[in-house]
Amino acid sequence: VQLVESGGGLVQPGGSLRLSCAASGFTFSKYGMTWYRQPPGKEREFVAAFTSPDGSTFYADSVKGRFTISRDNAKNTVYLQMNNLKPEDTAVYYCHTPRLGSWGQGTQVTVSS
Repeated sequence: VQLVESGGGLVQPGGSLRLSCAASGFTFSKYGMTWYRQPPGKEREFVAAFTSPDGSTFYADSVKGRFTISRDNAKNTVYLQMNNLKPEDTAVYYCHTPRLGSWGQGTQVTVSS
């Protein structure tokens, strides 16, 4: 099982980024996928989830209405569209498959002017 995140970077407050997580080594379409983040000096926290097979989505209250999780089963990829970014969104973002217990290496998102 391998998860590889990409798309992080430096963005100004109010800006947008789209993170991607490319998965391999398992039947992607059969597994729910989640995004977590770890702000500097803090614990890792839940951001968003896309369950399978029913396709329900869940979000942390802090990102609801600003972030959108989606997936492309043909590309074995899960995305996190992040809009109206705030400085408190600064963190390393990880994708995770709860049922397999796998984590990616993370991608840094920094929101700063």
